[in-house]
Amino acid sequence: MADPIKLTIDGRELESQPGTLLINAAKQANIAIPAFCYYDGLSLQAACRMCLVEVEKTPKLQVACTTPVAAGMVVHTDSPTVRQARKGTLEFLLTNHPLDCPVCDKGGECELQDMVFRYGAGESRFRETKQHEDEKQWSPVVFYDAPRCILCYRCVRICGEGLGVNALGIGNRGSAAEIIPNKGDHLECDECGACIDICPVGALTSGTYRYKTRPWEMEHAGTICAHCSDGCKTTLGVRNGEIIRANNRDKSGVNGEFLCVKGRYGFDFNHSPSRLTSPLLKTANGELRAVSWAVALATVAKRFSEFVAKGGRFGVIGSNHTSNEENYLLQKFTRQILKTSNIDHHRTGDLLGLLSALRGRKNALATTADLSTMKAALVIDSDLSQEHPLLAYLLRTNARLNKAKVWAVTPGPVREDDYATTRRAALGEELKALEQWKDALAAESELVILFGAAIKGLGLAKLVAFGDTLGIPVKYVCLLDYANSRGASDMGVLPDLLPGYHNIADGGLSPGLNYDEMLSTPNLDALWVVGSNPLARRPLASANAFIVVQDLFLTETAKRANVVLPAASAYEKNGTVTNVCGGLQKLTRAAKTMGAKTDLEIIALLAKEMRSDWVTPTTETIFQEIRRLVLGYDLPLAVIESGGVATATPATGELTFRAAPELVRSAGNTLFTSGTMGKHSHMLNAVMESPGALYRDPNKKNQESAPLEPAGKNR
Repeated sequence: MADPIKLTIDGRELESQPGTLLINAAKQANIAIPAFCYYDGLSLQAACRMCLVEVEKTPKLQVACTTPVAAGMVVHTDSPTVRQARKGTLEFLLTNHPLDCPVCDKGGECELQDMVFRYGAGESRFRETKQHEDEKQWSPVVFYDAPRCILCYRCVRICGEGLGVNALGIGNRGSAAEIIPNKGDHLECDECGACIDICPVGALTSGTYRYKTRPWEMEHAGTICAHCSDGCKTTLGVRNGEIIRANNRDKSGVNGEFLCVKGRYGFDFNHSPSRLTSPLLKTANGELRAVSWAVALATVAKRFSEFVAKGGRFGVIGSNHTSNEENYLLQKFTRQILKTSNIDHHRTGDLLGLLSALRGRKNALATTADLSTMKAALVIDSDLSQEHPLLAYLLRTNARLNKAKVWAVTPGPVREDDYATTRRAALGEELKALEQWKDALAAESELVILFGAAIKGLGLAKLVAFGDTLGIPVKYVCLLDYANSRGASDMGVLPDLLPGYHNIADGGLSPGLNYDEMLSTPNLDALWVVGSNPLARRPLASANAFIVVQDLFLTETAKRANVVLPAASAYEKNGTVTNVCGGLQKLTRAAKTMGAKTDLEIIALLAKEMRSDWVTPTTETIFQEIRRLVLGYDLPLAVIESGGVATATPATGELTFRAAPELVRSAGNTLFTSGTMGKHSHMLNAVMESPGALYRDPNKKNQESAPLEPAGKNR
């Protein structure tokens, strides 16, 4: 690292690295220089002139966002000359800006409003009539009000540079210039809403939030997105018990400010009219009718107790959406009260195979943060921008800012084609394609390998062996589909492994039936399905099984059930979840649906009804038990409780389990599908890009996607 440069800003002697921009050097010293167009990580624009500063021995004011520091530089950021220049800049910006702050959605959060309050003139010298343009709707989620726009070009740059979509551009010149979609009068993009959140004024507004409320009228809860396994932090704005808005403007969590369309707009499933709000009991004529919680729980407890007494055969299918605490309690209930090991969940990646293939190595699993710093990355069998938008965003940003090298082997077109070295390979042929890159990959200093569901079983051992031959540090990410798929596995929702991947024999138990075996067993007495929809994918062989379902909606499985219990969503509970890279984060309850209970409450109430000797569990007591018993989860509470990320690192090695690669099935979700929740999200279904398809060239219309399983059929 080069020797630091000494300079003076506002009378304070500072040191900064060569090449540092003045605006960042001042920020490091807690000196704020205002700017509209400048944004960390995006290309420099110098369009707004708000960051003008006075540099001694220069003939005129300089823009701090493009001026690098120099030795001996003396800078004044708040001199009378600077303040007058900023006042003039704001006066010009307000020349045609409508003074509609009382009705503008950005009111109370507007950077222009803040700057005018700080630097603005008391009155304007302009008397001309303001030009007016009607508001335009570019999509169900994005509206544009041209007169409010200050042409900072943040939206254009975040769409092109950050997301790699290039859906926005500039039209016209001079005072008639405005932001326009690059494809006619509408957006064809990811519909992520990043352009709205990055807009410093109210020019771009949200279809879910506009004209509904004010920031100070909402309660805000920082929690984790309920959809894919990337584990993005989202701040939910709630008014009168209803979620109105989602963003992450405090830039906390693994995702900074990034959210995809599901994280920013896919919350509306939570208040869908189709939500279950009362337990349902199947009558003699086969209809489901509403009953009280007391009746429903008593019915389930009575039947479960009868089956336990006679040694009946249970099947329990858990969820990859429920919290770690709920998953842990479910497997504990199954093994201790139901006396069975027949428990499993929908596996969307071969995590068990990876842990076994790594054979006890330390630091072999990549964290989310690694994707922003690794020198090279290899993506195998994943349309990453659609299936894991945050991971794709981090790789794209790493390549753009740090010149990281990205490689991808996929069965069809992917967005990584635009900046990475890519190769096509049919499903099952990926490892052969890698051999042609062996020398080039070995020349890298380090590598992270991200792989999808096609790499499983023996293929995983071959992949790890290939990584070993490169002679460089290699880390791995097993890509999983849903919000807590990693947590379900870590917590022991498996037929042959206990929480923390301990041998089931260590608990004095025998392995049980797996997911497919439970569904195909003709003599199953009871099937308990928690937050999953297995019968949407395949039939149940046991025609007389007593079926209990806990879910948010009346799914295909719930319609077959004898008892349906309305469950709370991830946005309605406290707890923790573990993302695809092992990042443990905190769920915080934001809303509540009357009549629904959390899965933890339901399991605890069933245990009480069945007269177990359990002490009534709470989220806190269960998490303490997890920290004590689950390998890799003894993590600092302060980090998690404060909304941070702590990485769980399960011990790898020879796991004692029955390999079943046929159980590994990705749902093939796109940006606009998310299992049952996606089906009940009005906004996800309203955008023209929905439902989308994987491995489809965006420049070709009506192109068939690669032959994958249908998206969103299971949770």
